[in-house]
Amino acid sequence: MKKLSIYLAISLLFGACTTKSLFEQKEKMVSHLSSQLEYLVTNSANDSMVPRSFEAGKYAMITKKDWCCGFPAGSYWYLYELTGDQKWEKIATENTVKLEGVQYRKNTHDLGFMVFCSYGNAYRLTKNEEYKKVVIQASESLITRFDSTSQCIKSWDWAKQWQFPVIIDNMMNLEMLFWASKETGDPRYQDVAISHANTTLANHFRENMSSYHVVDYDTITGQSIAKVTHQGLKDDSSWARGQAWGLYGYTVCFRETGDVKYLEAAKKIAAFIKANLPEDFVPYWDYDDPAKPNAYRDASAAAVTASALYMLSSLTDHGKEEYAALAEKILTSLSSPAYLAEIGDNGGFLIKHCVGNMPKKSEVDTPLNYADYYYLEALKYKYTQK
Repeated sequence: MKKLSIYLAISLLFGACTTKSLFEQKEKMVSHLSSQLEYLVTNSANDSMVPRSFEAGKYAMITKKDWCCGFPAGSYWYLYELTGDQKWEKIATENTVKLEGVQYRKNTHDLGFMVFCSYGNAYRLTKNEEYKKVVIQASESLITRFDSTSQCIKSWDWAKQWQFPVIIDNMMNLEMLFWASKETGDPRYQDVAISHANTTLANHFRENMSSYHVVDYDTITGQSIAKVTHQGLKDDSSWARGQAWGLYGYTVCFRETGDVKYLEAAKKIAAFIKANLPEDFVPYWDYDDPAKPNAYRDASAAAVTASALYMLSSLTDHGKEEYAALAEKILTSLSSPAYLAEIGDNGGFLIKHCVGNMPKKSEVDTPLNYADYYYLEALKYKYTQK
């Protein structure tokens, strides 16, 4: 990581002019992204699987059983939106229909990631009613995991060491439920989303609004009985992507409900993140890693944070410019040579230097498909808000 730190400094210093030119000129930026993702599509072509990451010269290919399966299609839909090129609509469609059937799964909480990022964007951009049906069915499947005692959606079925584990990541799946209530007029989906958001707000956050990763609930009393981590450094540390999930989730909750407690939560989480970002605005994988400043960065956390901050800036007058400015700084850094891959490098993925699961030494300092997805989403906000 010392080598990376030196490279970051050099690239940010000497690549500033090039980066600014690329970043601030939409046509040049979109051309770069299109060429890079075309390389990814060509080199990871598969009839049923999609690329999740790229490491040691090999693609990690996944099926629709993986929680990350919806991000490639979502990225291609965003690129279609940014370019208007029918080629990307075709590629996005092909990668969306690979996921057919996932909407019926009731053994995962990740249906928002899997379905709303793919089929949700597909419906938003095409208004094809078949896509809409898939998202509604996924919402119906997701709410079967809601427990009225704990007032939460269960995250993992495999984690037998916990009774009823709920992870902060689960906040990201609520957006689909809000959408489903608006589209169908059925309040059940939104009611579940609100209950889950309220319970998570009460139990997942410390006084400084940093977040625990996992909260375990007693299945009889519904009370929280353990607050631990699975992907962070320690139970009481602040795992960077978890902070980003929380920021994004409560920003969405405020956007969909207008409830100011969600706005205040989002602002306080944003304040925690801002106070702990390093000089290049891309967080360490865990804010409490004692190896700082040579700890690994997680560019995926940065991408999620940038997108959430752009959204937050559009929802509030107080702090509007501050949130947009911070999002811009993060996105500028991600668009620098330190993090944005050259065409043909990084397996065709856009963003470098992400961390998936450090404790398991899985996907450490690699590209990740969800980093690309939220990076493109943040760019979309940047280019459409001006």
